[in-house]
Amino acid sequence: MDITKELSHIIQGCVKQAQEEFSFTVAPDIVLERPPKTDFGDLSTNAAMQLCKINQSPKLKETADFLCRRLKDSIAGTQFSGYIKEIFVMPPAFINFRFANKVFYDLVLNIEKEKVSFAKRNFAQGKKVIVEFVSANPTGPLTVAHARQAVVGDAISNILEFFGWKVVREYYLNDEGNQINVLAASIYARYAELAGVTFEFPQDGYKGDYVKDIAKEIFNEHKNKFKVFSEKEKEFFGQYGVSVILKDIEKDLKDIGVAFDNYTSQHKFARTGKIEKSLKTLKDKGLIYEKEGAAWFKSTEFGDDKDRVLIKSDGTYTYITPDIAYHRDKYERGFDWLIDIWGPDHHGYIPRMRAAQRALGKKDDSLSVIIIQLATIYRGSKPVRMSTRNAEYITLREVIDEVGPDVSKFFFLTRKNSSHLDFDIELAKTESPENPVYYIQYAHARICGILKRSSELNKSCAAAEKVNLELLNKNEEINLLKVLGDYPRVLQAAYETLEPYRILEYLLELSKVFHSFYTVHKVITDDAELTGARIVLINAVKTILSDALNLLGISIPEKM
Repeated sequence: MDITKELSHIIQGCVKQAQEEFSFTVAPDIVLERPPKTDFGDLSTNAAMQLCKINQSPKLKETADFLCRRLKDSIAGTQFSGYIKEIFVMPPAFINFRFANKVFYDLVLNIEKEKVSFAKRNFAQGKKVIVEFVSANPTGPLTVAHARQAVVGDAISNILEFFGWKVVREYYLNDEGNQINVLAASIYARYAELAGVTFEFPQDGYKGDYVKDIAKEIFNEHKNKFKVFSEKEKEFFGQYGVSVILKDIEKDLKDIGVAFDNYTSQHKFARTGKIEKSLKTLKDKGLIYEKEGAAWFKSTEFGDDKDRVLIKSDGTYTYITPDIAYHRDKYERGFDWLIDIWGPDHHGYIPRMRAAQRALGKKDDSLSVIIIQLATIYRGSKPVRMSTRNAEYITLREVIDEVGPDVSKFFFLTRKNSSHLDFDIELAKTESPENPVYYIQYAHARICGILKRSSELNKSCAAAEKVNLELLNKNEEINLLKVLGDYPRVLQAAYETLEPYRILEYLLELSKVFHSFYTVHKVITDDAELTGARIVLINAVKTILSDALNLLGISIPEKM
């Protein structure tokens, strides 16, 4: 039985009765959460507070008491009553539920039977979503800021797949424009040094050693063939540099366990005619006007703070023009939901993109934009300065080489998307309880060791349904059972908010409660029945640890 789902239905019925009793006109969404303290019960709803708030009613206590009575009446005498031990009101007006242990014993049997499928919900019904993330300009190595976007984007994609979405991961390659021209000039300047050609390094050029390496590669292949830096050379050096850098980007992403289904090149996309097609659509809708020799989009009609230039007076496109066409192309490819993951410097870009989406006749909820805040790398207490242009940065490659892909991923997921992240490399390298990823992986490895030992001693249970789970009655065992029961709610919250850090926080709690259980109670004992029950319990913990780590893209060691 999905107790949260069943309770939600019952609460909804009682809320309707409260609406009639107190003449409330609006009903709230039902939210069930675990209370902050075990003394407060196992599940709690703020339905009474929400009812009074949205209906502007002062009858808070009366509403909570009414709901509590109706809930008791609705549950009494039903099959569901065997799962609810107590219903009570907690100040100011929370309605809390305390479960009978049968709830948790059934949960363990369900996990044993269905494995990770016990927490799955097919919300999407096979709909298609495209998650576009990283999309870093191919002008240099991926930095830790890009790495955080990569890890979060991949975890979000995994979560969406878990809930039934058909996911496509896409990297939009911004491989033309001024930044590529600067890259081309930077590479040519280094090439000119080798070829004995006079060419001044651009003032805003890219200074990393990778630029010198690319220039040396070109020189070794072409010698001093390129005497001048004309448009032809600019195109060659720019695209050559992009191809080399993209290979390195793909390798770094692969080594951290992130793979894309598509790399879409803006350079190639611009030559498909789709940009011109989108402009014609907007023009036919009367949404483009001429002013000061430029073409303007009437974006203020769709919620933007000002109209936007699409075609400059010199005939070139602004940044938003190909982006509008690219997003339209996503819809035309049959995607029901577009998710863009951007850095904080793109926050102001959201209203204009939403305006374009509305102008194309798309619903607001068909596009989600997630802003991932930056990450600061620390070595102990000392922050590492970063600047891509001046070659002062920590690359993703350096982080992977120093702390490994699992630890890198874990630390990139430790905060919510909108929060700045501090990444302490020295802490990440330690193998101790202070290192959270080590702490979680060690819980899984420890369980694997116990299960292996029980098998060697021939103390494994034959079938979970034949085990007397009522023997699991110690506080540490009940606490572990209760945390296991939270997993479906945590997954759904991560899905609804697109925040993978919620799963990571849950993993830390589950590991902590498991370690607390293990330090007090032996799993393999002289009591065969108790041993069997505890093996079923830790096997359930192992299943959830494994599934949650897999969703985050982190490996699941059986030995450490």
